[in-house]
Amino acid sequence: MHNLYLGLKFSFSYFSILPVKFKNSDNLSAKDILGSMLLFFPLVGIVLGLLTVGLFYMLETLSWYGAIISAVTYMILYGFLHTEAVMDVADAIYASHSGKDPYAVIKEPTVGAMGVLWAGVFLLLKIAGIIFLLMHHLFVEFISVLMVSRLTLLMLFYTQSFKSSFATQLKNSLTAKYLWSAFFLFGIIGLLLISIKFLALLSIGLILALLITLFIKSKVGFINGDVLGTTLESVEILLFILVALLWS
Repeated sequence: MHNLYLGLKFSFSYFSILPVKFKNSDNLSAKDILGSMLLFFPLVGIVLGLLTVGLFYMLETLSWYGAIISAVTYMILYGFLHTEAVMDVADAIYASHSGKDPYAVIKEPTVGAMGVLWAGVFLLLKIAGIIFLLMHHLFVEFISVLMVSRLTLLMLFYTQSFKSSFATQLKNSLTAKYLWSAFFLFGIIGLLLISIKFLALLSIGLILALLITLFIKSKVGFINGDVLGTTLESVEILLFILVALLWS
């Protein structure tokens, strides 16, 4: 139970900027802690989504300006975690076109012009999508997408092989018990939020995540944390568009 609690805290510490403290004696590399960290990954999405919606409720009199502030706040709470991943993957893909080693490029501390441009495009589309959903009061759909995108990453951790020691460590920690517990728990929550539509979103999200990951792998030759981060951002943007088209 203590490891489950540490995994919960570690999930919020790693996947958000919410303040979480640990003791020096806490061994966060333990397999059970890493497994429960991934188990609670979708919960991080729910909490950040609720904070974003709550902020929009307080700022709703500002209309679109309040929606912009709320959307940007979501990205800040998330720590812009995967924006750098988008930069690195874009640079690696373009590097592969010119015969360079994509893995060497993706590990460089600097980023190229194409990476910055693609990260800007992703950021613009994501913030615009959040603003649209907030303005149209599609709050539960917004939170559902945040859950789905994180569940798709759990599927990828479980099924794919990685050229990354930490991603491999997480894969080895994500046992079937943690994976199916996450899908069952957050599947029930999703069904309570938007009924059967959640299963449709989840199915589409899983397919999109697999296709996007395999596409990037075909370009750069490997999967690592940056590829997973880019996949999550891509899935969220595409699902925002889908929700906007079908439910607005």
